[in-house]
Amino acid sequence: MQLPGARLVHEGRFVTSQRCAECHANAPLATALRDSAQREVAPFDLWRASLMANAARDPLFRAQVSVEIAATPALAAAIPQKCLTCHAPAAASLAAAAGQALSLAELSQDSARSQVALDGVTCTLCHAIQPDLQNVATSFGGRLSLGPAGQLFGPHLSPFATPMVNRSGFTPVSANHLRASGLCASCHTLYTDAHDAGGTPTGGRLPEQTPYLEWQNSDFNDEVAGPGPQATSCQGCHLPQEDASGAPIQTRIARTPGGRDFGQIGPRDPFGRHLFVGGNTLIPAILRDQRADLQAPAPDGAFDALIAEARAQLQQRTAKLSVTASRSGDRLEAAVTVTNLTGHKFPTGHPVRRAWLRVRVLDAAGQVVFASGEHDPQGRIVDGAGGVLPSELAGGPTQRHQQRIDHTSQVQIYQSLMADAGGAPTWVLLRGERYLKDNRLLPQGWSAAHPAAADTLPRGDVTLDADFGGGGDTVRYEVLAPVAAGPYRIEAALLYQALGARYAAELFRFRTPEVQAFEAYYQAANKVPEEVAAALVSQP
Repeated sequence: MQLPGARLVHEGRFVTSQRCAECHANAPLATALRDSAQREVAPFDLWRASLMANAARDPLFRAQVSVEIAATPALAAAIPQKCLTCHAPAAASLAAAAGQALSLAELSQDSARSQVALDGVTCTLCHAIQPDLQNVATSFGGRLSLGPAGQLFGPHLSPFATPMVNRSGFTPVSANHLRASGLCASCHTLYTDAHDAGGTPTGGRLPEQTPYLEWQNSDFNDEVAGPGPQATSCQGCHLPQEDASGAPIQTRIARTPGGRDFGQIGPRDPFGRHLFVGGNTLIPAILRDQRADLQAPAPDGAFDALIAEARAQLQQRTAKLSVTASRSGDRLEAAVTVTNLTGHKFPTGHPVRRAWLRVRVLDAAGQVVFASGEHDPQGRIVDGAGGVLPSELAGGPTQRHQQRIDHTSQVQIYQSLMADAGGAPTWVLLRGERYLKDNRLLPQGWSAAHPAAADTLPRGDVTLDADFGGGGDTVRYEVLAPVAAGPYRIEAALLYQALGARYAAELFRFRTPEVQAFEAYYQAANKVPEEVAAALVSQP
């Protein structure tokens, strides 16, 4: 997979981010775009390593698109056209205006439109969106509504327009919608229609990702009358207005192209750090390490910083665990409770992601007498003897939602699994008729009675679990543990993969060039899951 490097292009109503960097990147002699500790917080510098910036360079995305095309060749033109609406939205908009369709092949070329595509979710696209916040649902699936050409929206009043107009040709316009979750909803609410191998619709419609709807049905929703103390927008978590120390940021939002401060621009607030941080550490590391092929424009340090931010997000703001234990004769029972701290399901988004519980019981000598959810260096879940579980292998069985675990082959995996028209598990989106299993942790405040609940309901065996609900879940472990070998130590951890090992195995069954390239990158990457939360307790 050999992609061209980034370069400055002005094509139609869009310009690539290199133009924006001339005033919105940090410079040594400018005080602009720094927090109170003088740390660099320029939008361009933070954004360039994000998955938003690299949405079209992401080799997993490219592999997934190629799989969908290989599985349903009759839709070879329609599939990338749909996917690139959000992964290369500016170029997709240009193609649509010309009556054309953007293809995956075009994203490997070095034309002007290809450069706009490779800039991912670029500055002049996001800041051109003018959503109808009263009718957000009309924008779902990447149906973006753009404002007048030549205007870019920002959240601050009375912008000093002249330098931007002269340098870029764009006029800054004040608009509050940049802070609204509805801005994010367009691409982060997606439904896919199921088709058979011949490309014929089968009638199923899968909510492929619904973080916006999940957020609406949570205590984090700030669009309701009288929002609660946890209420915040998508931007509140993913573009935080606080610095790394937790202090609100106030800074000049631009500097001169020569690297000095504009005398006419004073400090502004609020100021969002354009991190677009989530929980993905795998793809940023691949983009960093496979620079010769993928040509990601961010330096290694920017990717390292993003990975550190993602780990902090996972470990500090994603979930918490608690463990209690009791004894009945020679058997221990441990209750592990996981609480979701995010404003949506965890994991959320595309079914590629998963989280699971690892629970170990150790005797007084420190020997492990029971383990569920251990993994090997490849990130595959193993049993108590270290053998890879059949549910980790392509074509193998799947793990059901667990309420009680008493064997090392049983694991509580929080995930969404698709089913095809025949009810069998599938890892191809266009075969996804419905969810066979969706036991992803619900956000606090989630209610089945909410208007947005229908497409975010839990699915499968989890519906029989009385303690699974808005905010968390409890799983009980029963272990043979003679009193004489105690006291026992029970350790629990919540682990996370941005690409589940089983999903990867299913992906690699297809041998498209994009899949083979990604497989090589994946095999060279660190696949150890991220630890989100941990807890322990001792019991005689």
